[in-house]
Amino acid sequence: MTVQAAADEHALAAELAAGAGRLLLDVRDEQGFADARALKDTGDLRAHEYLMAALAERCPGDAVLSEEGRSAVAGKRAGGDDRAPTRNTSDAERRTADRVWIIDPLDGTREFSEEGRRDWAVHVALWRRDPSGGGRLVAGA
Repeated sequence: MTVQAAADEHALAAELAAGAGRLLLDVRDEQGFADARALKDTGDLRAHEYLMAALAERCPGDAVLSEEGRSAVAGKRAGGDDRAPTRNTSDAERRTADRVWIIDPLDGTREFSEEGRRDWAVHVALWRRDPSGGGRLVAGA
């Protein structure tokens, strides 16, 4: 892996995390703080779908593991709808993948739902298999 490739992966992780963060601030502005459960669910869902769609577009061959995978997100949609791009890559595919993005679209949902709180975050990381068969985190934001 080149130094430029590593820098590009870090830049992408930062870009995606920042984009999801801006989206979450917009969700707070739209929803307000009157209904904490609705604010948490909307924030989780929108940030998750933003990140999943962006990764599908920018890194279509990479596997993804999100804290807000299929079952968690489906329950937050009206009627429990479970359409793409909500799903995680399957466990079997992730175990053999050379690259896996690991995301937490909204870490600190309780804090996110409380007016004035700023101690919540979006986490985006990339794990890559190395030639020896092991792997390590190579990018994150």
